[in-house]
Amino acid sequence: MCLAIPGKVIKIFDEGGLKMGHIDYSGTVNKACLEYVPEIKEGQYTLVHAGFALSILDEGEAQKSLETWAEMEDIIQMDEPEESPRKPFQS
Repeated sequence: MCLAIPGKVIKIFDEGGLKMGHIDYSGTVNKACLEYVPEIKEGQYTLVHAGFALSILDEGEAQKSLETWAEMEDIIQMDEPEESPRKPFQS
């Protein structure tokens, strides 16, 4: 199974002869290789898996994907048990 995350390209640069980019994933910025999408430009969205941009998304597609991620996060948080108060250590 492949899990790719959408992000917005905020900066493109060369690193060791490779086209690289800083990608913004809803406030978290990481670096990814852009060699598989050489035509991508700053401001465009891409799907990234394992540090490689795999495809270019239009903004509408990216927003739908980000909304789905947010919904999944909400569901996961609802399923997590509430922490029970810790009892002090007793010897």
